[in-house]
Amino acid sequence: MIEIRRAGPADGDALGRIHAAAWEAAYGPFFEPEFAAREVRSRRTRWHARVAATAQPSTEAPAQAPAQAPAGRGTILLAEVEGRPLALSVFLPSPTRPGLAEIATFYGHPDGWGTGVAAALMTETLRRLSDEGCAGAHLWTLRDTPRSRRFYAKCGFTETGATRTFDFGEGNLLAQVEYERTG
Repeated sequence: MIEIRRAGPADGDALGRIHAAAWEAAYGPFFEPEFAAREVRSRRTRWHARVAATAQPSTEAPAQAPAQAPAGRGTILLAEVEGRPLALSVFLPSPTRPGLAEIATFYGHPDGWGTGVAAALMTETLRRLSDEGCAGAHLWTLRDTPRSRRFYAKCGFTETGATRTFDFGEGNLLAQVEYERTG
């Protein structure tokens, strides 16, 4: 059974495990091993502060890169299969596309790939966005991650044609493509 709920303060470790494992599998090969290992460790520990920040509204302008949810904003959902956390999403009003939401983070633990947990989480994420009055959602993903691109297309997202580069902090600029789903 898949349960999807808003993440709370006690979920920081689970969110970190999901993010670290998914990032390592999908993005790790793009980087030098030392940098990738450091980034995986970072992803395991950053979620306690992010969950706490989403509980308090912020009136400040986002200080982080667009691929990250600004502190104090956004909703974090956690999907569990039989009590095991396996996927997470973070969404917020789009800082660049009025009327749309941005899915700023969407990760599934590799142990959950192919189980339907990510699809169920995406369905619930989109339902909540619709309930909040959003006309649709957009997101960015790495151009060279075919698994994620197939997943977003299967969920009804289409490429907008927009591209950008993103630096995870190593100076290695990676190409991203934008996807959008409206209606």
